Amino acid sequence: MLAFHLTSFYDLSLMNTKDLRETKISSETVFKGKLLHVTRDQVELPNGKHSLREGIHHPGAVVIVPFLDEQTLIMERQYRYYPDQIFYELPAGKTDPGEDFLTTGKRELLEETGYAADTWIFLSHLYPAIGYADEKMAVFAARDLKLKQIDRDEDEFLEIIEMPLNTAMEMLRRGEITDAKTMVGLFWAEKLTSGKWEPHARD
Repeated sequence: MLAFHLTSFYDLSLMNTKDLRETKISSETVFKGKLLHVTRDQVELPNGKHSLREGIHHPGAVVIVPFLDEQTLIMERQYRYYPDQIFYELPAGKTDPGEDFLTTGKRELLEETGYAADTWIFLSHLYPAIGYADEKMAVFAARDLKLKQIDRDEDEFLEIIEMPLNTAMEMLRRGEITDAKTMVGLFWAEKLTSGKWEPHARD
């Protein structure tokens, strides 16, 4: 019979996280492309046994919550090849080599939407696929927008939408917005505009 110990919320500060960590023994590259790097690692488990881990290494990305005004967001409608669907999304993009998250956010917002923001507020980090990838995303709110000029990549085709926040939340509730990073960003937007949350995380 498998034995385990349940830890209450109040015991969390006493936990030794090293007891849960896995140690890499060896690693091999399975695939290396322009964006993604796939490896197969042999690891030692906390109980001393060995196992395999296959995963995707990603350079990181940023998702932006652009407030046109207190109750209106700038969003995008875009086709995604692998799910073969059109999605409603918040602006986002991957980091280039040597970029910090804020620089990425400013670049991607301008390139995709044509807007620049005078005020940037870091909200949180999120890991969209912890079971098989190390991608880390930073979430920023962008305020005091100014329309400039779109400088989109040649392979990007987007429709820019001025979306009332309550409409976006209703679309989320109905299952019409299903992109995970956008869902997180919209929940942040709702909490910020209602005054229920104040940003306190550190980039």
